[in-house]
Amino acid sequence: MNDAISAGTVTITGHGGDEIEAYLARPTDPSPRGSVVVIHHMPGYDAATKEIVRKFAANGYAAVCPNLYSREAPGAAPDDAAAAVRASGGVPDDRLVGDVSGAAEYLKGLDGANGKVGVIGYCSGGRQTFLSACSLQIDAAVDCYGAFVVNDPPPGMPASMKPILGLAKDLSCPLLGLFGADDQYPGPEETAKLAAELDSLGKTHEFHTYEGAGHAFFAVDRPSYRPEAAVDAWGHIMNFYSRHLAA
Repeated sequence: MNDAISAGTVTITGHGGDEIEAYLARPTDPSPRGSVVVIHHMPGYDAATKEIVRKFAANGYAAVCPNLYSREAPGAAPDDAAAAVRASGGVPDDRLVGDVSGAAEYLKGLDGANGKVGVIGYCSGGRQTFLSACSLQIDAAVDCYGAFVVNDPPPGMPASMKPILGLAKDLSCPLLGLFGADDQYPGPEETAKLAAELDSLGKTHEFHTYEGAGHAFFAVDRPSYRPEAAVDAWGHIMNFYSRHLAA
């Protein structure tokens, strides 16, 4: 079995025809494969997110993460870019959808692509994953503790972070949700409300909530990391994508 991958920075066409930076990883094996758009968390387009992109490639998927902050802070360190974007009100929802659409089209154009594309996002990227799956034709979506899908954000959050539960009727694909029981944004009552809405609409979804885990339990470079929860959640992600992104 050839498990070699290639990875590096590329340029993709995002919202409005803008050329934006992105990080691509994919297997070198030419066999047909599904693809994944990775939406980075609010702290930005960082080394930990790029490692997630490579993890998908190592598991047989082509994956790309668009740098959502590349317009406001091209070439800036992740923390500085995130601060600049927060100060400007955050990433507008329409621009986010355009960038994810561009990333998905880029993946579909790669050699070996089977035409199926999933989306996954963490933190603000979890909300943006739900937004993308309700705005575009996606094959599978994974929301990792995406806040403010249901509830209003607290003071000080970017102006773009508005609830989007009303979009649930337009969800285009199965949704996997991975949450921490100790998280406040989203709290268990928020994810329960989202699940109830999806149930009422007949939308396919699968939610898992981990006891002893809070926000950002996937983040290996942060004190919030919870290895047991993260390992189990990764198992659910790979199983979910194997079912929905296969040729």
